[in-house]
Amino acid sequence: MSDVKTILDAAKASMEKAISHLEMELQKVRAGKANPVMLENVSVDYYGSRVPLSNTASINTQDSRTLIIQPWEKSMLTPIEKAIQMANLGLNPQNDGVIIRILVPPLTEERRKELTKTSKGLGEDAKVGIRTARKDAMEQLKKLQKDGLPEDAAKDGEAKIQTLTDSHVVKVDKHIEQKEKEIMTV
Repeated sequence: MSDVKTILDAAKASMEKAISHLEMELQKVRAGKANPVMLENVSVDYYGSRVPLSNTASINTQDSRTLIIQPWEKSMLTPIEKAIQMANLGLNPQNDGVIIRILVPPLTEERRKELTKTSKGLGEDAKVGIRTARKDAMEQLKKLQKDGLPEDAAKDGEAKIQTLTDSHVVKVDKHIEQKEKEIMTV
């Protein structure tokens, strides 16, 4: 029975990993509000090597529509500004010689719908990860059953795996629903 528990624990860990990955990806989908995570994938040329923007400056929000980037070295203002423009995020950095200010434009209805589709796609990816974890766990159970696990214990394990899968799919749906509400709120 401890083998079944091990399989269940591994499946649960894998499903939780899919959920946490979804949460991280959803943070990157901008919902019209300024969020430092929006600049997470921007890399800056720092003395000949590419480094994440967060390694060269502090990124904060001034209000719900404004990001403030404070470089640690004044000489980094221009490279940071160029890196943001080249990242093709639809943001226009404004360099005042001390800080870089980014005004996040409000989202159009069309863009909101695109972001909603993107969110749904991320949710589907998470569900695929959850289903893959379920499939792996079911295969391991079948192997155990061939090696002598009683059939009723295997059936019980399968039922527990399915319950685990269903609960994680519901979590994904809740995250997507919440993100859609956030995106569509003007």
